Amino acid sequence: LAAVSLALQALPGAAQSTKYKKGEQVPLFANKVGPFANPSEQYEYYTLPFCAPKEEFRKSQHLGEVLAGDRMMKTLFALPFDQSFESKKLCSYTLKPKDIDTFQNAIDNDYYFEFIYDDLPLWGFIGDVVTNLVDGRNVTNYHLFTHYIFTMTQNGEGQVIEVNWDHDPASVLDISDSTNAVDLTFRYSARWSKTHLASREHVSQPAPQHLEIRWFSIFNSIVTVLLLTGFLATILVRVLKNDFLRYARSDEEEHLESEESGWKLVHGDVFRFPHNKELFCAILGNGSQLVCMSIGVLVLACLGVYSQYNRGALLVAALLLFALTSGINGYVAASMYTKMEGQNWVWGLLLSYFLFLGPFFLVGSFLNFVAVGYNSSTALPFGTVVVILLILTLVSFPLNVVGGISGRNFAGTFDAPCRTTKMPREIPPLPWHRQAPYQVLMAGFLPFSAIYIELYYVFASVWGHQLYSLYGILTLVFAILLVVTCFITIALTYFQLAIEDHHWWWRSVMSGGSTGFFIFVYCIYYFKFKARMRGFMQTSFFFGYMGMACFAFWLMLGTVGFFSSYAFVRYIYKSIKCE
Repeated sequence: LAAVSLALQALPGAAQSTKYKKGEQVPLFANKVGPFANPSEQYEYYTLPFCAPKEEFRKSQHLGEVLAGDRMMKTLFALPFDQSFESKKLCSYTLKPKDIDTFQNAIDNDYYFEFIYDDLPLWGFIGDVVTNLVDGRNVTNYHLFTHYIFTMTQNGEGQVIEVNWDHDPASVLDISDSTNAVDLTFRYSARWSKTHLASREHVSQPAPQHLEIRWFSIFNSIVTVLLLTGFLATILVRVLKNDFLRYARSDEEEHLESEESGWKLVHGDVFRFPHNKELFCAILGNGSQLVCMSIGVLVLACLGVYSQYNRGALLVAALLLFALTSGINGYVAASMYTKMEGQNWVWGLLLSYFLFLGPFFLVGSFLNFVAVGYNSSTALPFGTVVVILLILTLVSFPLNVVGGISGRNFAGTFDAPCRTTKMPREIPPLPWHRQAPYQVLMAGFLPFSAIYIELYYVFASVWGHQLYSLYGILTLVFAILLVVTCFITIALTYFQLAIEDHHWWWRSVMSGGSTGFFIFVYCIYYFKFKARMRGFMQTSFFFGYMGMACFAFWLMLGTVGFFSSYAFVRYIYKSIKCE
C-alpha cells in the first residue's frame, strides 16, 4: 500500500494557472541552460556567471519534472502581475576574465536558457556571435544580451495566459576581449496586454510540420497493410486450400509419406519446443509487457494527459505503467514455460523480470554517472533514484511474481495438434535467400518502411526542441506497425515450413523483432546527418537510450511475430490429418 501511494503521489497534476491580483508578485524561476544542439546536456542556470540571489530558493518539483532534468531556482527578476515597466535595472557587477571565457564558450555552443513563469516555459539565447571581415581576415565578436524583454498576456480574470521572451538588440555587451575585466549591467522590461483567450488551453500551437507528407506516409502504410492482407488471404484461401485438398487425397489414397512434400512433412517436428526455453519465454513475457505499456501510454496521450504545461507526465506514466504491467510479464513467461514442460520456473521468472530491466538499469546508471561527471542537472538526485527503486521493488517485482505464480497454475497443457516425434527430421539444404539472416532482414524492412517518416518527427521531438502533439497519428502508426509485423512474419513462417524447415520458433521472434535493428541503423543515420549533437555526454545519452529503445522494439515486435506465427501454425496443422 505504501508503494502504491508513493507511485500515485508521483503522478504530476495538470498545470493550473493561479489567479493573481494586480501588482501581486509572480515568481520567475530559472530552470536550466545548455547547448541548443545537445538536449540532454543541461545545467543549472546559475552555473553561468549570472547575478544570483543571495539566498537560494528552489521550487518543489514532482517526479516527472525531476526525471526531465528540471531544477528550478528563483531569480532576481520581479515581474508583478499586470504591471508594465521599461528598462528596470536587475543588477550590476564586474565580469572577470574567467567569467568572460565561460560566457564565450557558452555562446560558441549556442547556449539557451529556460525560465518558468507561473508554470509557463519560455526560452531564449544568452548571446550571439558576429563574424566580420576586417583587413582581409575574419574577426569574431561575442555579444552578451543584457536587456531582457518579457511579454505577457492576461485574460482579465487574474490569470497569466501567455509569456514570451525577447531581447533588445541595441543593448548588448561586447565580451570579445577576455583578457580584461568588464563592467556589466542587466536590465529587463515587462510588457502586459489583455487577451480574449479564456485559458491557456485556447492558445494556438504551432502547426505540425509537413502534415500532408505524414498523412501520405500513413496512407501509403495502410495500402501496404491492405496488400499484405490480400497476399495472406491468397495464401490462406488458395495455397492452403490446395494443400489441404492434396493432403486429404493423399490420406485417402494411402500414399507413402515419402511421396509427400511441403509443410505437412514436418508435422512431427513443428511443435518441438525450442532450445533455451527460459530465455525464449522471458522474451515473450517482456515483449507482452512492453506492448501493453506502449498501448497504455498512447491511450493516455490520446486522452490529452500530456501537454507542454504538464511537464514530465509522459515519463511518469511510462514508469508507472511499466511497474503495473509487470504482472503480464510474469504471467505470459511462466504460462509459456509451464506449457513447454520447463522445470526451473523460478529461474525463468527471475530472468523474465531482469531481461529488459537489468540492461536498462545498467545503461541508466552509467549515463547518470556520466551526467554527474559533467555536473549536469540531467543527473538524477539520490532521492529520485530511491523513489524509482521503491516503485520497481515494491510494485513491479511483486506483481511479476504474482503473475508468474498465476501463469504457472493456470497454464494448462500445450495440446499440440500433432504429435512430436522423438528424433528431429533433417532439414534439406536451403538456397541462400531462404536462410535465416536474409529472411530476418527481409522481415524487418517492410514494418520499418511503414513508420520511418513518422520516426523522424518523434526523434525531432525527443532529441530536439519540437513539440509533438499528434498522438492520434502516432497511435495509428503503431497499430500499422503491429499489423504489418504480424502479416510479414506469418508469410515468412509459411514459406519456411513449405521448404521443410521446422525451426520456426526462434526464427519468428527474430523476424518480427528485426525492425528494431533497422530502427537502430536509422538512429546512426539521424545522429550523423540530421542532428547536430556532439560531445561524449550527448552521444552517450543518445545511443544509450536509443539502444534500449531498439531493444524494447525487438522484444515487442518479436513477441508479436511469434504469437501471430504460433496462431497460424496451429491453424494449418489442425486442418490436416496428422499421423
